[in-house]
Amino acid sequence: MLKPNIETFIGCDAEYCDARIVLYGAPFDSTTSFRPGARFGPSAIRHESFGLETYSPYQDADLLECAVFDSGDMELCFGSAQAALDDIESRADEILHDRKFPLLLGGEHLVTLGAVRAAVKKYPGLHIIHFDAHADLRDDYLGAKLSHACVLRRCHELLGDGRIHQFCIRSGDREEFQFAKNHTELHPFSFEGLEQTVCTLRKQKTPVYFTIDLDCLDPSAFPGTGTPEAGGVSFIQLLKAIRMVCTANIIGADINELAPSLDSSGVSTATACKVLRELILALYKQNHS
Repeated sequence: MLKPNIETFIGCDAEYCDARIVLYGAPFDSTTSFRPGARFGPSAIRHESFGLETYSPYQDADLLECAVFDSGDMELCFGSAQAALDDIESRADEILHDRKFPLLLGGEHLVTLGAVRAAVKKYPGLHIIHFDAHADLRDDYLGAKLSHACVLRRCHELLGDGRIHQFCIRSGDREEFQFAKNHTELHPFSFEGLEQTVCTLRKQKTPVYFTIDLDCLDPSAFPGTGTPEAGGVSFIQLLKAIRMVCTANIIGADINELAPSLDSSGVSTATACKVLRELILALYKQNHS
């Protein structure tokens, strides 16, 4: 019998009513400050995921054992960052209301703000764990308050001091680093301090939103991104860190900033697919432990 061509991330074809985790794509990159193309990240990840196995030897786990629903990409207004964020927030609201886990595929990093707006309404004590090359703490970028360069600054306005934990940061202007000293917990260059942070949050049963900007990876492993920064972490270091974070009370997550057209080899997209597979499996273990 013929069936419609519906492309999901590999192994993520559960029915919505049965799913614990819901993927939703936000193909938006209208505030990208350097090289555009991240809007094509979510669809590329789905399409290229079929080059992967569903089984992970890193975690001895299989996506076929998980109940994950892929809702596809949202249709977002490229001309209005606020309209796009409102739509993302509404989608995240719906998923959280149905007591499911929202897992967002960007797009540029600004899309995280819509998801965090939804999460903090349900979890007022929310903290954020943030992996990135960039601090994303500018108050504005060329006069724009809604920019991927400002996303964590806008999140701070929702959460307040001491509730944003940043790792791998190796780029930003002086004002961003000064702001971080007073208002966030910024760990430059690496994952040093992550284990202690996760341990504290886990003991306190703190609700945590987990956002991964894939440019935390070194460009030698992940060149297909809008603003590559030398000096990043390795793929294996990132996987280890993801598994560690997922032992905390993670209530929502995202990965973002793959720009597939900027790496004609396809290696960056393949890497993003593998990161997503490992993130899903680690989250699923957390929710079924």
